[in-house]
Amino acid sequence: MTQLGEIQQAILNGESAALGSLPVPESYRGVTVHADEVDMFEGLESRDKDPRKSLHVDEVAVPELGPGEALVAVMASAINYNTVWTSIFEPIPTFKFLKKYGKLSPLAKRHDLPYHVVGSDLSGVVLRTGVGVHNWKPGDEVVAHCLNVELESPDGHNDTMLDTEQRIWGFETNFGGLAEIALVKANQLMPKPDHLTWEEAASPGLVNSTAYRQLVSRNGADMKQGDVVLIWGASGGLGSYATQYALNGGAIPVCVVSSPEKAAICRKLGAELIIDRSAEGYKFWKNDTEQDPKEWQRFGAKIRELTGGEDPDIVFEHPGRETFGASVYAARKGGTIVTCASTSGYMHQYDNRYLWMNLKRIIGSHFANYRESWEANRLIAKGLIHPTLSKTYPLEETGQAALDVHRNAHQGKVGVLALAPQEGLGVRDEEKRAKHLDGINAFRGA
Repeated sequence: MTQLGEIQQAILNGESAALGSLPVPESYRGVTVHADEVDMFEGLESRDKDPRKSLHVDEVAVPELGPGEALVAVMASAINYNTVWTSIFEPIPTFKFLKKYGKLSPLAKRHDLPYHVVGSDLSGVVLRTGVGVHNWKPGDEVVAHCLNVELESPDGHNDTMLDTEQRIWGFETNFGGLAEIALVKANQLMPKPDHLTWEEAASPGLVNSTAYRQLVSRNGADMKQGDVVLIWGASGGLGSYATQYALNGGAIPVCVVSSPEKAAICRKLGAELIIDRSAEGYKFWKNDTEQDPKEWQRFGAKIRELTGGEDPDIVFEHPGRETFGASVYAARKGGTIVTCASTSGYMHQYDNRYLWMNLKRIIGSHFANYRESWEANRLIAKGLIHPTLSKTYPLEETGQAALDVHRNAHQGKVGVLALAPQEGLGVRDEEKRAKHLDGINAFRGA
């Protein structure tokens, strides 16, 4: 049996405490993009770029373990849109991030390689910890959030997302979670929710924390009870958590989806006010350069029809270019548009009169700090927020999993198994799981 096989077997046998005495292998399998292929999609439209061609499963060297870091045996991971961006080399190849990071210090130089091990989610077991790590030890079952910070300057000590050397692990750093072993900073680690399987526990990390900061945190929209919250892509990776947070926090979600099937999922979560934008036929753009304000007005009228005449207090934005003009228009006077992404394009256009004359605010929100991530994970562990995993692929089919997300052919989150040989493993509290099974499985098979 290989060294990695021994590690896997110890975890599957419930003998994780023995991992500290098992040797760490010299190499592992990871999902990579290659620096010499960054031009492979040149001339193609974004929608025509195929992650199955650019994402590889390679045998790569285990990186050196530095102070304050941990090596984790990855049982499962998940696909986020940043992996799609990485795989199609947009808006820039991530090797530019790695090269810049590599100049920071001799230790950071490890990340500047001709291959990039991607992925910003994981669930797994700690293999080793570096010097100065006190809260975690080999054998601990963990999940990881994706904030990588240095915290050597003063900027990040009020909010670590403002650190001058803030990066997203597995996107702007190397050795990410779509692999059998991952390298993280110890302050990325959080306890694995004990009622979830490995693949379920891996799926919330990035999107759950992002939605928490964007919607709930004072650093984001600071949502309160009774707020009307317009949620774009309400059954997707981000939106599915925003919908849960709105319902859980006493707000009133207005869920925007693109099909009856996605509308059904939102209803299953407990949402009542739903707009199927495909059925309504909204076309916010007349052509590539001109938007249609009449469509904004029609959209706003639909929202008021559903809410009894109220405009949204908060607009949960992430599609970007396609929807941003409508979002700025639709928010109520004094309302907030909070944005964390631009999956349909990042060059936004909107009519500024609706912003300044109605005293609206646009807030930029990017992932979450450690405290916000911890609170979001705590809510998962308590069964108050549930994973939205719909489908899981083996590591070898990560390209197909990324293509699903790229083409929006998915619901919720798409998971990837690493060292876990099959789905359904890793549950430690069956009694708690039984109480929340309907919520856990809400997106399964969707």
